[in-house]
Amino acid sequence: MSTRATRRSIRAALALTAIAGSAALATLPSTTASAAAGDGLAVQYRTSAGGATADQTEPWFKVRNTGTTSVQLSQVKIRYYFKADSPSATYRFACSWAVKGCSVVTGTFGTLANPTATADRYLEIGFTSAAGSLAPGADTGDMQLRFYQSNWQRLTQSDDYSFNGSQSSYADWSKVTAQIAGTNVWGTAPAGNEPTDPPTPTDPPGGGQTLFDDFSYTSHTDPALSSHGWSVRSNSGGPGVPGATWDPSKVTFVNQSGNTVMNLETSSAGTGSSTTHTEVLTKATKFKNGTYASRVKFSDAPKFGPDGDRIVQTFFTINDLKAPMADDYAEYDFEYLPNGGWGEPANILYTTSWETYNPDPWQAVNQHSESRTSYAGWHDLVVTIDNSKITYYVDGQHFGTHDAAYLPERPMSINFNQWLIDLNGQTSTTPRAYDQQVDYVLHVKDQVLTPAQVATKIASLRSAGTKFVDEVPAS
Repeated sequence: MSTRATRRSIRAALALTAIAGSAALATLPSTTASAAAGDGLAVQYRTSAGGATADQTEPWFKVRNTGTTSVQLSQVKIRYYFKADSPSATYRFACSWAVKGCSVVTGTFGTLANPTATADRYLEIGFTSAAGSLAPGADTGDMQLRFYQSNWQRLTQSDDYSFNGSQSSYADWSKVTAQIAGTNVWGTAPAGNEPTDPPTPTDPPGGGQTLFDDFSYTSHTDPALSSHGWSVRSNSGGPGVPGATWDPSKVTFVNQSGNTVMNLETSSAGTGSSTTHTEVLTKATKFKNGTYASRVKFSDAPKFGPDGDRIVQTFFTINDLKAPMADDYAEYDFEYLPNGGWGEPANILYTTSWETYNPDPWQAVNQHSESRTSYAGWHDLVVTIDNSKITYYVDGQHFGTHDAAYLPERPMSINFNQWLIDLNGQTSTTPRAYDQQVDYVLHVKDQVLTPAQVATKIASLRSAGTKFVDEVPAS
């Protein structure tokens, strides 16, 4: 806790971090049943890594609309087929440069239903809705893509179905396939593996194990809360106001229309000794890839007293920093600042993916997305982590995608907390208090779910009367 506290107390540097990225708010791509008449694509390919072996495979593409109607790129999927270097090998995708911008290009890996001598996996390239459309005759321009083994071992590409080491300039290449809305319109897949087959995830065995809790407890002292793996923080220290306490009694469980929700109250009367913060976290550090989701109620105003405090309301995962700039640190945050802070003058929602940091002197390696608007009220928060990226959603809408460089190397805990950055936003000594509420939390190990699939899973668990389940094995 002390290392995280030190870092968060100087988090104003976040907005100034040179390597931090940002992603514009975008909507989820829509889908249609099939490609329309007149639709057509051609895929051109080249590589800048033509050796039989390489540190990373570099398939570069241009996609051209050969049809007579405009094509929404969010409907387009390209597959590059390859032979895994070992049955247990995992891969990471990266975009080095793209004319349309790397932020609109996605890459995921799948396993072929019918492996061949030259292919048992594929890399599927897609586009977010922000990529727009291709008019007839137009192309995407250059997309300089790459993928590599997660352990950075050298890979063999000469035996890969879609690889052509002599292709050093763009030309049509039929050993990659392209689909529009699920219909193949270009290329030939390895025998028996038509690309209309649904993707098979390459996640490790045991995927899909679930943690779900709808927080149906009576108080912070309810024995079930502890036995279900939760800790309510009481130890001193940061983040936040020096001298503040973390008060377990301010974590309560309240009934709302027949549903119990967890309430975190943070209060102050303008001094460190009068300030109380709240935090609830899992005792176990066992969560890594997969889907994390929670329904959280943020507050713009205090429930009583004067407004203006620089408060932070959160849902996040984290592990410990073992040493300054340790590369196995990880943290993935939703952080809402209703009254600004860290250099921001007003309300802002951050999602941030952390690779590492140095608390003193301050140095941060992270990527963040942001939205400067009010998020008061209930919101569905989802973050997914696979072998190539971290993706954040708010209320079913894409909020930001962060790069493979920020993927976790070690398991994490799941946390909720509410705390004051400092007392500069509101200097009054009049007591005031803020609430953050949590309806449920969900983690599905090693499976990437869409927000719609999360909603379906929550509805199924609740219709079955499930209040709590934890199938996630200890790490």
